[in-house]
Formats: sequence, structure tokens, C-alpha cells
Amino acid sequence: MIISASRRTDIPAFYTPWFMERIRRGFVEVPNPVRLRQVNRISLAPVDVDAIVFWTRDPRPLLPHLAELDLRGYAYYFLFTLLDYPRLLEPFTPAAGEAVDSFRRLADRIGPERVIWRYDPVIFSNLTPPEFHREVFPRLASALRGATRRVIVSRLDVYRKVARQLQALVEENFRLLPLATGDEAAQDTFRCLAATAAAHGMGIQSCAEGAALESCGIAAGRCIDDDLVRTLFNIDVSHRKDPSQRQHCRCVVSRDIGMYDTCLHGCRYCYAMAGRAVCLANRRRHNPGGSTLVPPSPADEAPQ
Repeated sequence: MIISASRRTDIPAFYTPWFMERIRRGFVEVPNPVRLRQVNRISLAPVDVDAIVFWTRDPRPLLPHLAELDLRGYAYYFLFTLLDYPRLLEPFTPAAGEAVDSFRRLADRIGPERVIWRYDPVIFSNLTPPEFHREVFPRLASALRGATRRVIVSRLDVYRKVARQLQALVEENFRLLPLATGDEAAQDTFRCLAATAAAHGMGIQSCAEGAALESCGIAAGRCIDDDLVRTLFNIDVSHRKDPSQRQHCRCVVSRDIGMYDTCLHGCRYCYAMAGRAVCLANRRRHNPGGSTLVPPSPADEAPQ
């Protein structure tokens, strides 16, 4: 079993004490994302966990605990999102310089093969036009050279919650650009990303894009990757596609232990939150000693 920690929130950044307590207790309870009062118990015993995949923008709180994870026999790797978008879109994420430093510290500790860079999602807007990505991505790739072997990219998917958050930015002069993946400006941008990644010793893959970016030199990849787990740790895990993920997602089956509406980074393009006020309210309900990230209540409803 692969543990995903987590697509739904940044556990390393905001919930490391809780996570380590669950590791020591050997289990976690996770509310069903649709029916939050239905709680599933998931074993975290080393004998039941093939690997842990951490999704984060700030691993620093977890770094002091990696030795304990190693001692207990856990295999793990990190998916590290780093974009350097304007503060209007990413109001509370670590500054790019801090993120690069923590990325490199993590890679020094566990090896560049186990830290995967996510330049994701690629947003084409008046604040982040194609020219923005053709300038920022090479700068970040240069700063991360030698600290990772893989970068993952994808276009923004405008889910209902994302649309509401971005619509609220219109009054602040933000607007998405109507660039389809096949438009020449978008294609040129992704070709630039592919060439830049290769020049800096990084393979590049797409996330849940199917074959849409293959003409740009970006093959369809997967974030929770059975081949990578086998290569890194000599562990053979299920090759079955996770049926709970999007049509073009190629990730293999995992168990996610996070909850929606709990991340405090406040990224305005995030599908995993209804708004920062909701996340802050849930944070106040969080108990680091609790079996669930946030205790479900009768008033809880599924995320929209």
C-alpha cells in the first residue's frame, strides 16, 4: 500500500506533529471526502506501508523527523511544488529563495532522485503569460540543478472551487488568457520548458494531460509512480491505475490521508479549498493528537 500525504493538503508544512504521532500510533483515521462522517481506518504500520509519497511546498517542519522515519523502515519520496507566482495567486507560500533552499536541503538529505519538482499548474493569465513561464522556469531550473532528476508540469484545471476563487480576483485586474493547449503560444512555452529541463539534467513529464503535450517533448507521467518506487526502493507495488483519480491521471492506487479545506498556503488556483477562511476554521479544530486531521462534525459537507 502506498500512502499519499497528501493531494488534499500540505501535511509536511502544517501538520507534521500530527503525522508523526500517527506514525508512532501505527494508524490514521480518514473521513470519506464526500461523506465526512464515514471514517476509514488506515494502517500506518511499516509492514503495511510500501511507500509514502509526500506532497508539499515546505518540507522544513518534517526534516528533523526523517531520521525517525528511516529508523522505522519507511520508504518515501517527495513531490515538491515550486512556481514563484505573484502573491495575488500565492499569498502565503514560502518565498522562492526559501523554497529553493529547503528543496536543496531535502535533496542533500535523501538524494535528488527522491525529490521531484512540480511546476504545476501552469497558468496562462495576464499576470503569468507565456513570457512569464519562459523566464521563471529557466531561473528555477538553474537554481535546482543537481537537486532533482524529474519535473512534472500540467495546465490549470478550472474546477468549480477554482473558478470561484479566480473570479474573485477579477476586481484586482486578474484574468485567465484563453490559450488552449494546442495554441502556438502555449506549445512554444511547453517546448521551452522541455528544452530547459533537458539542459539542466531533468526528465520532464506531464500530470493528467494524456498525450496533449507529447508533441512538445513532454511524455505523460504519473506522480504516484510504481516504476519509481521499484527503482528507488526495490519494492513491487500495484500497477493498477487509481480509479478515484481523473481520466488522464496515470497514478497508481494509493490511500490519501489528508482532508480538503485544511491547507493554509492560500493558493487561489487550488482545487482543494473553498477559501482561506474555511481552512483557518478547520485549522482551529485540528488536534495534533487526534486520529483524524480534523474531527468531522454533523455540519460538514462535501467540498464543491
